[in-house]
Amino acid sequence: MRAPSREALRSLRLPAVPLLWLVAFFGLPFLVVVKISLSDPATALPPYTPVLDWDAGLAAWADVLAALDFENYRTLIADPLYLEAGLTSLAVALGATVLLILVGYPIAYAMARAPKAWQPLLVALMVIPFWTSFLIRVYAWIAILKADGLLNQALMALGLIARPIEILNTPAAVMIGVVYAYLPFMVLPLYAVLERLDRGLIEAARDLGASRLAAFRTVTLPLSWPGLVAGALLCFIPITGEFIIPDLLGGPDTLMLGRVLWSEFFSNRDWPLASAVAVVLLVIVAGPVVLFREAEARRLGRR
Repeated sequence: MRAPSREALRSLRLPAVPLLWLVAFFGLPFLVVVKISLSDPATALPPYTPVLDWDAGLAAWADVLAALDFENYRTLIADPLYLEAGLTSLAVALGATVLLILVGYPIAYAMARAPKAWQPLLVALMVIPFWTSFLIRVYAWIAILKADGLLNQALMALGLIARPIEILNTPAAVMIGVVYAYLPFMVLPLYAVLERLDRGLIEAARDLGASRLAAFRTVTLPLSWPGLVAGALLCFIPITGEFIIPDLLGGPDTLMLGRVLWSEFFSNRDWPLASAVAVVLLVIVAGPVVLFREAEARRLGRR
C-alpha cells in the first residue's frame, strides 16, 4: 500500500485546522450536553446524577446503554408545553426570516446598485448598530414600543390613532425586534453577492427584449440565490433559539425554546431536561443547514 504523498499531506493541513476547532469547541461540548441530557436530576452541585461514565469498561457501558430510558426526551414529547414552545420558535423564526428577505433584499439591491463611492458608507451604516450593545438596542425598543413611547406619540401627533395601541409584550413587538436585530445578517450576504453580479448579463437580457421584472426574475434572482440562502440561514438558526428579544419585548406569554431553556437551567435547575431541550434545538436548527448543503451539492453537480 503506497504511503500518502507529501502533496496529499499538505492538502490535508488546511481542512484539519477548522476540523480540530469544531471537534474541540463544538463536538466535545456537545457530547457533554448529550451526557447531561441522559442523566437524572438531583439536589446536588451540579444538580444531576450522571448515568454515563466515560471511564467505564466495555461491559459496564453495555449495561449502562441497556438501562438508558431517555426519560427527559420522553418528557419533551409528552408535555405540550415544550411542543408549543418548539412550534412557536419555528413560526417566529420562519415568519421573521420571510420578513427579513422582503425588507433586506431591496436594501441589499439598492446598496449594490449605488455608486461605488457610496457603497463603503452604506455598508458602514449597516454595520454601525453592531458597535452598540445588543441588550441596549433591545431596551431602546421598549422605549419606542411602550404605551407612552415614541411610536404611539408620533402616531397620535399625526392623527393616525386616537389613543395608544398595545404593541409591547405582543408577538408583533417580538417580530419587530427580531427583524431589526437580524437585518444586517440578511443584507450583508446578499450585498456581497449582488455587488459582484455582472451587470452585462442584465443588459443582455434587456437587449433580448426582457422587461426589468423579467430580467430580475431570470437573471438577478437566480444568481443571488446563494447569498439569499446564506442570509436566511444566518437569521433563521439564531432566531429559533432567541431568548433576549422574546423575554424583553414579548412578555411572559411569549413561549419560545430559548426561554424554556433558560427557565429549566436557572429557575427549575433541571439540567438534564434543559440539556435535552438544547439537543433537540440543535437538531431543529441543523436540519436547514443539511438541506442547504444537499441542495448546493446537487446544484453544483448539475453544472
